[in-house]
Amino acid sequence: MLNAEQRAIIKATVPLLETGGEALTTHFYKMMLSEYPEVRPLFNQAHQASGDQPRALANGVLMYARHIDQLEQLGGLVGQIINKHVALQILPEHYPIVGSCLLRAIEEVLGTDIATPEVIAAWAAAYGQLADILIGAEESLYQQKEAATGGWRGTREFRLVRREQESGEIVSFYLAPVDGQPVLKAEPGQYIGLQLFIDGAEHRRNYSLSALCDGVQYRISVKREVGGKVSGYLHDALMVGDTVQLFPPAGDFTLAASDKPLVLISGGVGITPTLAMLEAALQGERPVHFIHCARNGAVHAFRDWVDGLAARYPQLKRFYCYAEGQGAQGDAAVGLLSQDLLAEWLPQARDVDAYFLGPKGFMAAVKRQLKALGVPEQQSRYEFFGPAAALE
Repeated sequence: MLNAEQRAIIKATVPLLETGGEALTTHFYKMMLSEYPEVRPLFNQAHQASGDQPRALANGVLMYARHIDQLEQLGGLVGQIINKHVALQILPEHYPIVGSCLLRAIEEVLGTDIATPEVIAAWAAAYGQLADILIGAEESLYQQKEAATGGWRGTREFRLVRREQESGEIVSFYLAPVDGQPVLKAEPGQYIGLQLFIDGAEHRRNYSLSALCDGVQYRISVKREVGGKVSGYLHDALMVGDTVQLFPPAGDFTLAASDKPLVLISGGVGITPTLAMLEAALQGERPVHFIHCARNGAVHAFRDWVDGLAARYPQLKRFYCYAEGQGAQGDAAVGLLSQDLLAEWLPQARDVDAYFLGPKGFMAAVKRQLKALGVPEQQSRYEFFGPAAALE
């Protein structure tokens, strides 16, 4: 437990974290990943190279320091971290590695004049407090998933039973458990963790479940990323009959029960979790406005499926926007999603539940536009596929 002096020290480091937090976390990751190869599979190296992962950690450390007196002010950040950790199977033995490297990074980046023994001791106590919170919450979630019908703990072997080309960039993979037993029913919007071994190296990734879970199998739909080690392997090497290891589904960005009109807005592969949400919502009577943006018609996945639903369910309205004109049909707008276009496509009454996903810039624009159009901020929800970031 942190004492009053230690909390004061942590708060006094906030200005340093505001200006130098990213340098600190970049040094931290470089050190940890070089000295502790056993934790490398837990981190996407593309996110390291882009700086997204160090930037996200720097923001998380800063938020923790700012709210060290009132951790409840962190809001959904803690839940997001817990679910990401569970999906990748972060375990108690990983925390001491992170803690020791973080303290070393603080000392080496800030220097001993600033990172005095008292500062290091305060941050050791602060990290210990946070680790205890996360370990306890993660263990509770592991136990819940193991005890639930169709649940399990750790890895479970699944076989690829079907694969479908959904667009020029996206392939769907249908995965059923080798043991033939039921699978844990996931909530619409959740994701699954994969453990893969490619060229002798372990990789772990999270992928959104792109279909409503039926208790029998899971479906993920993966975009081929340029230079993507794992997405390239899935597209080129994983064939029907092959097996992979899965971790139980996780994620707190899920479709909440509501009778308000539902607005689902996606860009690119951000469509995947909205598909399960759409299926779930259509089991009731609430109006649904489904808005999807793609570069062009060739990379627009699941269009025929959504069009088919719109023909069957009168409460569903769907709208498409293509950045390029290629493949655009008469009912697709051409250009980027604008506030005027969004205003036209939203329900006239703005008391809606809006969920949106896609590239970071796309989500930042949608967040601004929804606010400007009068959608209540607390009813405007989003999630990042990769490390969390501020949508400014």
